[in-house]
Amino acid sequence: MSSFDSALLDLGRLDSLSYGDTAIHRLDPRAKLVVTLAFIVTVVSFPKYTVAGLIPFFSFPIVMVSMADLPLGFLARKLVLVSPFALVIGIFNPFLDREVLVRLGPLAVTGGWVSFASVMIRFVLTVGAALILVATTSFPGVCSALDRLRVPRLFVVQLMFLYRFIFVLTEEALRMTRAVAVRSFGGKGPGLRLFVQILGVLFLRTMGRAERVYQAMGNRGFDGEIRTLRRLTFAGGDAAFLLVWFCLFAVLRLYNISEIFGAFALRAFG
Repeated sequence: MSSFDSALLDLGRLDSLSYGDTAIHRLDPRAKLVVTLAFIVTVVSFPKYTVAGLIPFFSFPIVMVSMADLPLGFLARKLVLVSPFALVIGIFNPFLDREVLVRLGPLAVTGGWVSFASVMIRFVLTVGAALILVATTSFPGVCSALDRLRVPRLFVVQLMFLYRFIFVLTEEALRMTRAVAVRSFGGKGPGLRLFVQILGVLFLRTMGRAERVYQAMGNRGFDGEIRTLRRLTFAGGDAAFLLVWFCLFAVLRLYNISEIFGAFALRAFG
């Protein structure tokens, strides 16, 4: 199976996971969206050298994955796929920040390495939370929640079209990749010049396809309003979900649970 086939199936699988029937899936999308945003803001708000204080926040993705019965290996592969972006952001920290913060015996740990570790932990937590949100709510569900939360409709519609046209672009790329593979009898890939030409044709074909998709939506009565079969109702369970996680995030932000447990363990066993 080609890489384009795999990419298309992976995108479709992330969306299909949202059709599960667990307690997390049945929650109102607005509750899950607000909790995820609160989680991301709380994680990002820590100082740049914080590492131990971020560890307790792994409880949120662990609980969500286990309760929603999501495939951990699949989500981990998605994280690894986008991890180069986080590596590019933090990889220069060890070279720019050489101030020694901690000494572990003969080993001096500089602030650059500590901040690099903090960046990577934040990346895993925030991107992992976003993946879990899409896997339990679906991207159209997230857009519907944004619309109900009074986010400007123009922004929400643009977000929906962006997500929809990722599939359009991938399908067109898949067809062209298969056509090139069928015509490459010698097994040699296309040269740089042919690759650039293919890329140009791909964007032209995608624009044409996108125009036809929009016309079809317009003919079926699309007027910018997001309508779904599921009627959103904010029940007591959704409020409890919000309250529990908000309280936990506040406690974890105000108190360094890792240091408290570490100090307690030293007194108990030291």
